[in-house]
Parts: sequence; structure tokens; C-alpha cells
Amino acid sequence: MRAIAVTPGVPGSVRLVEMPSPEVSDVGGGRGVLVRVLRVGVDGTDKEINAAEYGAAPEGSDFLVIGHEGFGQVEATGPNVTEVEPGDYVVATVRRPGGSIYDLIGTNDMTTDSVYYERGINLRHGFMSEYYVDDAEFVVKVPRGLKDVGVLLEPMTVVEKGVAQAYEIQRRLRVWRPRRAAVMGAGTIGLLATLALRLRGLEVVTFGKTPKPHLNAELVEALGASYVTSDELPVADSPARFPGGFDLIFEATGYSPIVFDSMRALARNGVLVLSSVTGGDRRVEVPADRINLEFVLGNKVMVGTVNANREYFEAGVRDMSQAELEYPGWLARLLTHPVRGLENYRELFDKLTAGKGAIKVYCEVAGLGPD
Repeated sequence: MRAIAVTPGVPGSVRLVEMPSPEVSDVGGGRGVLVRVLRVGVDGTDKEINAAEYGAAPEGSDFLVIGHEGFGQVEATGPNVTEVEPGDYVVATVRRPGGSIYDLIGTNDMTTDSVYYERGINLRHGFMSEYYVDDAEFVVKVPRGLKDVGVLLEPMTVVEKGVAQAYEIQRRLRVWRPRRAAVMGAGTIGLLATLALRLRGLEVVTFGKTPKPHLNAELVEALGASYVTSDELPVADSPARFPGGFDLIFEATGYSPIVFDSMRALARNGVLVLSSVTGGDRRVEVPADRINLEFVLGNKVMVGTVNANREYFEAGVRDMSQAELEYPGWLARLLTHPVRGLENYRELFDKLTAGKGAIKVYCEVAGLGPD
């Protein structure tokens, strides 16, 4: 079968490869699920892997099949699979278990191992191929009503985990009823975070860089949230307009200095969730004493979140289903830049790196077809 792959450590090595087609029997215990890939989203991670910033091939392979935002349809299952059946739409989780205690209890997204296994990212082939096979434990059913937007589930899980972790941490307060939230960034993750927080009834202010009018701002406001630019209202100064600051802040900009501004905009007893993975060695000057003082006296919390386990994929399905009911058609508007066919991998990466107005770039590996 065909797949899009890179040679880890070699910048700009993305290409089309041929590899053996997987089979249900590749997974032991009769628990295999063979999936025909329909769509695969790409993001900054794929761009950075192709730039050789990180990523490693599976043992015995000299290439890594990319793509961790997969969506497909079940073609066949092993005899001991009861969770899905042929014809079901599915998304597979990304991280696979290592050896830590957290891996052993199903929370491999919280592993303490220094080596981790992620499909399409590190030491495991991804989903940017015609087919893949996986254990049913890692395959999540997607309702047919979400088939047109199912490729957004994996990025949605980043938000689901971050928000869930925030609420879990805030159990320390015995009573926590957040009323106002801020989202830093209006890209795919920022927009999905805005959606998730609005679904939970919070007043949401989303900070972006591009002045209105543009699609991202329209999408924010379509949810009843507010869109402002950080040039118009510097984040550190935002409590002047929003007295008391924000009970919850979800950072999704990829720009590390905004973290320190966000710390200054956090309300007492608030929680700041960081989801950006930032490389480089950028340095900034910050009012360290003031930030430390406000965090200590204000009982504030900052937490990082990465990856997601099955729990958050299932939560994403629920929130996306609710979104289709409350804001019909909103999710589909995020799918701005489709590219048809694996053979057009150059166009896919061109749109990822330079696509004007791109929110979600994705490859249409195969047609969705009728139900």
C-alpha cells in the first residue's frame, strides 16, 4: 500500500512510499481492527518532523509514516473484537503504552518513561496510509453523524484533556465554579478550546493576532465568545477590562512569552493550562517577583498537558456531538484546506506551511462515500 513518510533526521524528506498492507492478524489475541483511512489532518507536529526537529522510525524501519490525526472506517475485525464492527467510523488514539505505572493503568499520556511511543510521531508508524491495523483498545467509535468532521477528533482531545485536568486540579478548592475563561490563540486548538469552554457555559475571551474581519474571529463570535487581538489589548493588561482576570486560561499559541503574560491575567484561585510545544531558546524579561507573589498569595496553578488517552477521545466525541446540535455546521467550517490523494503530499505540506487562511489542512485519502 501507499503511505506518506519521512526519514527522521533528514530535513525535507517527506515522500510517498510503498509498504506491505496490514492485516487483522498482525494484532494478537484476536483483537485486531483493520481500518481503511479516509482523512488525516496535519499540523505543526508534522511540519516539525519533516524539518527533522524530532521523530524516530520504528525499530527495523528506515522511515516513519507520519500522520497522527487519523479518521477511517473499519474494514475487518478479529474474532474477539466487540467494540466496533465493519462499516463503523473510527479514530485511533496516538500514544501507545510503555513500561511506567501510568502506562500499565491505561494513562499512557501521563507516562514517566523517557522513551515514548506515538503513532506518526515517535517509534510507531502513523495513519497517513491507505490502511492501518490496531488493537481495539486504542480504537474509538465515531457516530455516523460526525463522519464529515471526524478528522477533528484528535485535536479536540488536546482540549478535552487540558480542560478536564483543570477541573480535576481545582477539586482542591472543594467549590470551583469558573465563570470567565480566556483562550490564547485562535488556531485549530484555540478554536476548539473556545468551543469546549462555551459548551460548559463559560464567558470566553479568545486572544488572536490577526485583526478582524477574518474567519477565525467569525468562528469565535459565532459561539458567543469575544475575539480580541493581543495588540489591541495586551494580555497582561487584560484584567483592566475584565476585572479580576480569568478563572481558567487555555494557552495554545506556540509562542512561549505569552505564558508569562497569561500568568498575570489569571484570577485568584485560577488555573492556567499550557498546551503549546515550543522549541528554540527564546528568552524574555519578566517581572518574576510580581508573578511569583501573585501566584503564591492568589493560590494559582499552572499545568502542562500533552497527548490524550482513550477517556479524552470519548469525551471529544460527546462534545463534538453536542456542538453539532448547538452550533450546527460550525465544526465543518474549520476544515478549510483539503488535499485529495496521498500522491499530492507536496501540496499538502505547501498548504500546511503557507496556506492562506488555513485552519485545518487535511488529506482526503479516500472518499467518505454514502452510509
